[in-house]
Amino acid sequence: MQPDPIYTIASALAVAVILASAATHKLRAPGRFADLVEDYQLLPQGLVRPVARLLPLLEAAIAFALLVPASRAIAAMAAAALLTGYALAISVNLWRGRRDIDCGCAGPDQAQPLRPVLLARNALLVALALVAGLSPQARDLGGFDGFVVIAASAVALLIYAAADGLLANGPRLLKLIGR
Repeated sequence: MQPDPIYTIASALAVAVILASAATHKLRAPGRFADLVEDYQLLPQGLVRPVARLLPLLEAAIAFALLVPASRAIAAMAAAALLTGYALAISVNLWRGRRDIDCGCAGPDQAQPLRPVLLARNALLVALALVAGLSPQARDLGGFDGFVVIAASAVALLIYAAADGLLANGPRLLKLIGR
């Protein structure tokens, strides 16, 4: 079964915006991001800085490739693999009991401690990336289809931003209500 192109394009656009945003906040604060990579304690010390420089460039390249129909399927698989890798890094540190480190998910202005709910979030993003990689049915797209793609992507991004904001501020909100 081939999905309607609206689903694949909207998914690709949403994942592209999320990856581009992630790349941007990592590129704006490269030293801080390198410290976050180091905090995960998954790489030898000599690889921390090169990987910290490479990841945002990879995110940006995948984001761009998701917007190009000819490269969308490969970019979607790369996005799914990258997001799965991030989930594995979170899983390893949760397994180690290291919930106090910042996941690096919310940008330089908002620390977000590692929690299992981040794994669910990444699983949803992987699913969205996989939808973007599906081969859609062939049909002509009209102006209204373009509007629907943009609206669907915007809704997905607004839901993501709201959920991410709640995840980032959840511990503070619990403190405010005394839990």
